[in-house]
Amino acid sequence: MLRFLTAGESHGRGLMAILEGLPAGLKIDNNFINEELSRRQKGLGRGARMRIEKDKAEIFSGIKDGVTLGSPIGILIKNKDFRIDILPEVFCPRPGHADLAGYLKYDFKDIRNVLERASARETAARVAIGAICKIFLKEFAITIESKVVMLAGVLEKNLYIKKIKEAKEKKDTLGGIFEVVAKGVPPGLGSYVQWDRRLDARLAYALISIPGIKAVEFGLGFGYAEKFGSEVHDAIYYNSQRGYFRKTNNAGGLEGGVSNGEDLVMRACMKPISTLLNPLDSVNILNKKSAKAQIERSDICAVEPAAVIAENIVAFILADAFLEKFGADVLKEIKEGYRRYLKRVKK
Repeated sequence: MLRFLTAGESHGRGLMAILEGLPAGLKIDNNFINEELSRRQKGLGRGARMRIEKDKAEIFSGIKDGVTLGSPIGILIKNKDFRIDILPEVFCPRPGHADLAGYLKYDFKDIRNVLERASARETAARVAIGAICKIFLKEFAITIESKVVMLAGVLEKNLYIKKIKEAKEKKDTLGGIFEVVAKGVPPGLGSYVQWDRRLDARLAYALISIPGIKAVEFGLGFGYAEKFGSEVHDAIYYNSQRGYFRKTNNAGGLEGGVSNGEDLVMRACMKPISTLLNPLDSVNILNKKSAKAQIERSDICAVEPAAVIAENIVAFILADAFLEKFGADVLKEIKEGYRRYLKRVKK
């Protein structure tokens, strides 16, 4: 089983992550991990924090001479903006953020104790983990990519900048929809035998865990609701070169919680960011009087980086499902088993 944990606060010393379950013998390209971290920091609508931090992953365990040992991989991403002990206290929660719910849950006297960990800064650690999983999946010709398909109700890419400028002038924020596609995924990942082993359920769980994500769909998604079954189900074909295949992919590569050999296609909706420079009404938790919500340094829009985060989270889930089916302690043994499996399913 592949698993990971992250730790760290937005303005703490840094972010830490531990990835456990990768086999021995996988060559790790640290430059690729840092490229993925750089991608996460880019995109239309990003704020000042991205000009401060230059995220670099420091691997301090689980690898020798650039190759995995099969033991836990430890990663550190240091924060340049390390001010957690001197930043002002926060007493006016932001609508849409974890501020109020976290304050009520933990009985804090300072909401900063919530927002420092609830911050999307934590996703840098997950991107580093996902980048390692991408390296693993590449050994089996599985690739993952993403794109923004809608931003603030606009489908035309050339209008995105205009919408972001408009939001900035209004001191407002924007959301949107992005798509993630995984190519080369073999049939048979996931399982229908238990609810929590279904691959679509695991992917949805992972995607919705990204801060700001409020909806997820696969393939045709909500489009299924307005069509006949004869219009949407993907007919099955076979030839000796390809084996079983489909001419359409409305299912998004998933049937019954199991990958069917077609591309995995998923989309997620990100809400507008909760921190507004023209803040909404709130309540001061000390005196319970009406007040404006706290203003924190933030982005205008983060749909593009959210898509990059999603790619890497999907990579982790697919790597986990892949190891669940083909797992062994050594990479070369996994490859041998995978080759036998592909030969069988194409018969």
